[in-house]
Amino acid sequence: MTANKRLLVLPGDGIGPEVMREVRRVIEWMDRRRHVSFALEEGLVGGAALEAEGSPCPDGTVERALAADAVLFGSVGGPKWDTLPFDKRPELGILRLRKELGLFANLRPALVLDPLVDASSLKPDVVRGLDLMIVRESTGGIYFGEPRGVETLSNGKRRGVDTEVYTEDEIARVARVAFELAKGRTGKMTSVDKANVMQSGRLWRAVVSEIGKAEYPEVELSHMYADNCAMQLCARPKQFDTILASNIFGDLLSDLAAAATGSLGMLPSATLGAPDASGRRRALYEPIHGSAPDIAGKGIANPCAQLLSFAMLLRWSFGMEEDARLVETAIEKVLAGGLRTADIMGPGTARVGTSVMGDAVLRELDKLGA
Repeated sequence: MTANKRLLVLPGDGIGPEVMREVRRVIEWMDRRRHVSFALEEGLVGGAALEAEGSPCPDGTVERALAADAVLFGSVGGPKWDTLPFDKRPELGILRLRKELGLFANLRPALVLDPLVDASSLKPDVVRGLDLMIVRESTGGIYFGEPRGVETLSNGKRRGVDTEVYTEDEIARVARVAFELAKGRTGKMTSVDKANVMQSGRLWRAVVSEIGKAEYPEVELSHMYADNCAMQLCARPKQFDTILASNIFGDLLSDLAAAATGSLGMLPSATLGAPDASGRRRALYEPIHGSAPDIAGKGIANPCAQLLSFAMLLRWSFGMEEDARLVETAIEKVLAGGLRTADIMGPGTARVGTSVMGDAVLRELDKLGA
């Protein structure tokens, strides 16, 4: 069989290689049991790339990513690189990939599975059935705006500068992604900003409102200040369905929503670019948990977020809905059976490590794929 699905795997640092190993096992299972093959390449990014090639995102990695149909990313960073100059930080690896690939819409689902209702720090009745999608703009805003840097003033004191800046087109393209998602879900969307104190927020609200009125009248659009949204995510998270936010607000709010689900170790994400003439989108998929250097190498990391990111990849980049659901259902069945990694432990459950969790997912896939 000729593989026509070009996939670049970037394990990165910390627990990245450990959880990515479990995805590789699922890919091998799919080749064996589903007769689905991938043209698979593996590359370096983050601290691993720094040590091997002197850059957190070498040109070769970017070239491979541009040639791939999809990129599956692990995690980057760790204490050993904390003292490096800013332009050498491992985290710049993911920022460069997003920029070079034009990946402007970051999709972060926050879903509470029934077996994990008690894992949340919020009351069960507050989070039971939670199913929301946060759409975060990911190539603009304060993380990329100019001017930026640290300067020394005439009095010898230092000043740090970051600039929040958005163009109308940057806001419009990510808003359309969020509206399309909302239309396919419950038809309800909340756009988040700080229009009360930020000029970029005023433009954000105006552009989103204009697009909603002109192009998506069937979607119920509301606006909310970012600080209020943070409070509401803790108090009544189920009032939300699709949340649209800028780069920095989306970053903060998606981690807050993740806490409501019980663990960062369960949450995947996808970052999408604009469709080309054939309808193909460049895309990168990654768990949102980061490199977790405190547990790296111990074999105890939760691989579910990485596996669920792969499921998103199957669905969004290759249209493999049935295979995506197989992976998601296998994970839910494992959790329903009582197996847990340390981050999602609960009363009456059995604690297992990374590879044992992977074994259990493969066993469920065998049952489901029979």
